Amino acid sequence: MKKFQIVFFIIISIFYSNIAYSISPDVFIQSTVNRAAETLGTGLSKEERMEELKKIALETVDIRGIGFYSLGSHRKTATQEQKDEYEKVFREYFLQSFSSRLAEYSNPIIQVDSKKKINENYTIVSSTLAATEKRPSVKIEWRVYTKNQDQPLIRDLIIEGLSLARTQKEEFNSIIQSADGDLNALLENLRNFSNAS
Repeated sequence: MKKFQIVFFIIISIFYSNIAYSISPDVFIQSTVNRAAETLGTGLSKEERMEELKKIALETVDIRGIGFYSLGSHRKTATQEQKDEYEKVFREYFLQSFSSRLAEYSNPIIQVDSKKKINENYTIVSSTLAATEKRPSVKIEWRVYTKNQDQPLIRDLIIEGLSLARTQKEEFNSIIQSADGDLNALLENLRNFSNAS
């Protein structure tokens, strides 16, 4: 009887370990920032911290969604070849930009304060970056895409009311417009950034 109970327990454990559980957006964000803070608080070199931060971003950020949002209306006029190339170079650009900037921080403390469900697809999670001797506290809102509740993804960061995705969209549009609407100018700009970093 005891042997049967042990086998039964093992089978149940294996069964439930393979079930995907939904995660609340606020728990998801707190877990993500804790992972990043732990990485930044270690004795790793900047290059090693960047590599770890890239891994976190690949798991928690909707890089493809942010990329095509940033492209704006230019996505409609882009060829399929340009879209494929853009998705590739934007991914490299985003990971390099994200990791290099964040790697400069030393053990940041971010506390999730609240969450607000906008609709079935989006939840805004509000948090605070704790103040230090060198800077005041900073309010940060996370736009979390929750269509798949088993795999929430970050789609935007709003720092003190400024949307990073929207700012990036405006910058990309400016680059394209300066080149008389040539999307290839943006592609070249993103390549150059990734190669120079």
